[in-house]
Amino acid sequence: MGALKNTRIVSGMRPTGPLHLGHYFGVLANWVELERDHDCFFFVADWHALTTEYADPSRIKGFVPELVKDWVAGGLDPEKCVLFQQSQVREHVELHLYLSMITPVSWLERCPTYKDMVKELAAKDLSTYGFLGYPVLMASDILLYRPGAVPVGQDQLPHLELTREIARRFNYLYGEFFPEPAAVLTPSPKMPGLDGRKMSKSYGNSIALGEDPAVMKKKVMGMLTCAKRARLKDPGDPKECNLFPYHELLTDKARLPEIVEGCMNATWGCGDCKKLLVANLTAFLEPIHAKRQELDRNPSMVRDILASGNARAKAVAERNLAELKELLNFNF
Repeated sequence: MGALKNTRIVSGMRPTGPLHLGHYFGVLANWVELERDHDCFFFVADWHALTTEYADPSRIKGFVPELVKDWVAGGLDPEKCVLFQQSQVREHVELHLYLSMITPVSWLERCPTYKDMVKELAAKDLSTYGFLGYPVLMASDILLYRPGAVPVGQDQLPHLELTREIARRFNYLYGEFFPEPAAVLTPSPKMPGLDGRKMSKSYGNSIALGEDPAVMKKKVMGMLTCAKRARLKDPGDPKECNLFPYHELLTDKARLPEIVEGCMNATWGCGDCKKLLVANLTAFLEPIHAKRQELDRNPSMVRDILASGNARAKAVAERNLAELKELLNFNF
């Protein structure tokens, strides 16, 4: 990231429920690092939530402030970055319209994540124009702020490449306007769910950032561990244990060799391993919970954060869109 120092960064999350540890270590912790040296715009992607939740959008409104609370409690500083709500900056949809006019349908149909999500969410009717075209809305979310880089996971690279292709096509047709944002690959530490599958709210195998300590302890003590350890004296393998990735992220690195040796020599029980994780996870979550409680007691704080962020984002969006409309000769 050194070469990208002071670059503008744009990223967002859909408000579909409480953030869990997978979100924190996979996305949020990286955002906190990025805001230190970059001009960061992080948005609540509530319009994007409609692409899959259009049949019952009633919960989205409540999820918006809860997501902002998780962000701030998790370490984002509204003074250092712009936190805003996508639907409150209407320029996103206007740019989406302009970009949709130049984006070939074949580009959208070949998007691998489109096909994957159709299969994954087979219970929902996703045969809508909005779902097919959501990568164009994503491109407008990014390009509207003309950033130099976008933090993405490996699985999101096709989306960003599509954004770059749309920017390239626009620039070819109308003149150089959009930068082609670089991918900042987000480190993706392994954070399995409680049952070994990918951590997901829909699987019911996650630990939320705001999890009640007693509930969290019960979840950890019931976690699956190495299948080789059917009995206490059976040696195990930390590489095959669902618990060890948590220790790699949350436990003092000096203690990891002790855990590895204890597991492989069967001198360290799974119960001992879980108790240590409960202690470390409690210590990790305590400051997050404290900040969440402060925000819960003062709901005006979240409203003020969003109002300020929306205004800051809108000022940039209005200016960039006005310049774009000059290029299009659409500045009536």
